[in-house]
Amino acid sequence: MNNLFVRIKENVSKVIIGKEHITELLLTALAAGGHVLLEDLPGTGKTVLAKSLARSMDFSFTRIQFTPDLLPSDVTGLSYYNQEKGTFVFKEGPVFTNILLADEINRATPRTQSSLLECMGEGQVTVDGTTRSLGVPFFVIATQNPVETLGCYPLPEAQMDRFLMQISMGSLSEEEERQMIDRYINDQPLKNIQPVCTIQEAAALQQECRKIHVHEDLRKYIVSLVQGTRKYGSSSGESRMRSITEGVSPRGTLALLRASQGYAMVQGRNFVVPEDIKTLAVPVLAHRMISETAYAQQKEAIIHRLLNSVPLPTEDWTRP
Repeated sequence: MNNLFVRIKENVSKVIIGKEHITELLLTALAAGGHVLLEDLPGTGKTVLAKSLARSMDFSFTRIQFTPDLLPSDVTGLSYYNQEKGTFVFKEGPVFTNILLADEINRATPRTQSSLLECMGEGQVTVDGTTRSLGVPFFVIATQNPVETLGCYPLPEAQMDRFLMQISMGSLSEEEERQMIDRYINDQPLKNIQPVCTIQEAAALQQECRKIHVHEDLRKYIVSLVQGTRKYGSSSGESRMRSITEGVSPRGTLALLRASQGYAMVQGRNFVVPEDIKTLAVPVLAHRMISETAYAQQKEAIIHRLLNSVPLPTEDWTRP
């Protein structure tokens, strides 16, 4: 499986420069069966990265450009009356795919955003009382601009909790930006990228992810981190100062567990080490903390404080 990750990362690097760690996090989410929210300023390569990953896999791929007038049925599909057949026929929406790029997801109304809740949480769609399964794997990569507010709607807490990770692209270094110019001046690399992964390989990858060994002490460490976030949501004066109303949900506990297993796979190991959990704690937990006024940076600071304060046991993590 490690060779598969190497092939995909090398393929994506033909288009994207200097974002190896971000690519690893996307592959981690895919292995763990989760979804990713890419949040950053316009022009940082969010959509290009999502397309590069999608084209590196021989999956069905659909892009939805979220807009204020987009309806839930435009996402999930709808039943219409077929006069020739004399019956209602279901027309599948764009969610019936393997990789869904939800571009600028925060431009759609909360009603339309909520149409993805069942899709992301359960891998199925219920329309007119009938439930239909989605593709396996089903992987949502959503993008949003955290600065622009005109014509945008904040993602509700329930929607945020469905994302395994929230990732920021970050900026390029001077040398990386020069390499980007050299690569794109006479070419369009995204058009030339070819698949290096099949649906069967990805399905097997997700099955193997759940078999990655997580030591009992590391399981306790994960729980301690999550429990720590809930202390900031208590009635203490310190929590009121930070305006954190609720800590991470139990779904977040499982998310950190699955993400740690997936990240260990991406690194070529069949067991989780403490560094996996520490690497993933911020992207997996910070966006799940509910706050009335705290900024993302404040939530991330709380997670960093917990990482520095929660005792980390030392063991031989390779043994069951």
